[in-house]
Amino acid sequence: MIKDFDDRLHHYGPERLLAELRRKVWILRGREAVQKHQRKCIECQKLRASPKLPKMADLPIARLRLHKPAFYSTGVDCFGPMRIKLGRRQYKRWGVIFKCMTTRAVHLDLLKSMDSDAFLLAVRRFIAHHGKPYELLSDCGTNFKGGESELHDAFTAMNPEINSQLSSQRIRFRYNPPYAPHFGGLWEREIRSVKQGLYAILGEQTVTESVLRTVLAEIASILNSKPLGYVSSDIADVDPVTPNPLLLGRCDASLPQVVYPEDELLGKRRWRHSQILADQFSKTFIRRYLPSLQSRGKWQKDRDNVKEGDVVMIVDPQQIRAKWLVGRVTDAFSGSDRRVRSASVRVGEQDYQRPVSRLVKLPDLDNE
Repeated sequence: MIKDFDDRLHHYGPERLLAELRRKVWILRGREAVQKHQRKCIECQKLRASPKLPKMADLPIARLRLHKPAFYSTGVDCFGPMRIKLGRRQYKRWGVIFKCMTTRAVHLDLLKSMDSDAFLLAVRRFIAHHGKPYELLSDCGTNFKGGESELHDAFTAMNPEINSQLSSQRIRFRYNPPYAPHFGGLWEREIRSVKQGLYAILGEQTVTESVLRTVLAEIASILNSKPLGYVSSDIADVDPVTPNPLLLGRCDASLPQVVYPEDELLGKRRWRHSQILADQFSKTFIRRYLPSLQSRGKWQKDRDNVKEGDVVMIVDPQQIRAKWLVGRVTDAFSGSDRRVRSASVRVGEQDYQRPVSRLVKLPDLDNE
């Protein structure tokens, strides 16, 4: 009877359904019965169900490489476009950000286009400044995918002896699932800070390419001077930890370096000074900043994992809800804590990889 009324009312909602039922019959514990039916009704779930996010994961290993150099694990992303003027004409340029996953140091560069060649040139300039990273983390952008393919083809075409010697030097590429910007929240949030700096310095004016490149370099220096975590008001506390001591050997790029006597420029004092700064960074990082990363501000409840064979609806903000695709999970990808955070969904003859935050679990359907 509840199902019949629900179909006739086009699955409008629990209160409307209960009100119409009570015009005809009185069902004991009617509200609970209606809610139980709608939890199993496919059409009701299609109209109102939302994704169930798993409990927030522990910090990934890329965030905890404490005794590695800066930019050992690096997140990369592009932003823009930004307009420059060349003569009387205007052109588009894009920015690229390289973000150290552990120390949160930032390197900014400018791209002339969004193709793979421009990205590879930016990677070469980045390596010349900060050394080769162990891994690059990014989204599934075509320029990132194309850059990895070209690097792979270049390694494959080398002489076998050279290839075997350089195989240990290859950069590992790791990609986030499609439509999952929260997987790269560390660098996505930094892009917002970069845009705030650009707006504060340039406003709405259009500048030349050299000026824009200089502004990006200065913004990177400002971000690398930004304290990590809470700044204590106690005068006895040490200076707040920033990425600059590892990159520059001093806390702020605008401050002068320590001056040593001429006969000790390459002696023990300079080495000891840089070593003390690095040790101080590591101790302060572990003691003050790292514990603040352990708190979970959201996603605190455990949910049932999405598993192979489940029927899900793929959330697409660009489409109305009635046009969201429905398919079956063919593979579920779990982390080290055995919680599933992304899955592969088969819709017809095509596979889609999506994060759990874009999947709405539905009651089981037949194969049709």
